[in-house]
Amino acid sequence: MTEEAANQLMPQVSGWDLVNDGGTLKLHRSWKVKTFTKGLEFFQDVASVAEAEGHHPDLHLVGWNNVKIDIWTHSVGGLTENDFILAAKVNGLDVQHLLSKKLSKPAQNSG
Repeated sequence: MTEEAANQLMPQVSGWDLVNDGGTLKLHRSWKVKTFTKGLEFFQDVASVAEAEGHHPDLHLVGWNNVKIDIWTHSVGGLTENDFILAAKVNGLDVQHLLSKKLSKPAQNSG
């Protein structure tokens, strides 16, 4: 998938960023969770969707409460429609109870 085609699909995956990692296009998103164990619960929810889709993202737990996900299709070295489908399904997960309340407001409104 070209960067232009990916940009056309980006509005369908709110909250995700399109990144170019050394020439490889990826979808990236990060969240702050309440605790380390909430981060692991978050990953379990994502893993259930990934298994059902047969498409597995790169999951990162950075520090004790920073959850980051990169989605791309390794076999093609970039993005496919399946990546956007998985990102949309991750967006549909009920994970609010796992997330830090601090992220409910954009940084510029934090005063």
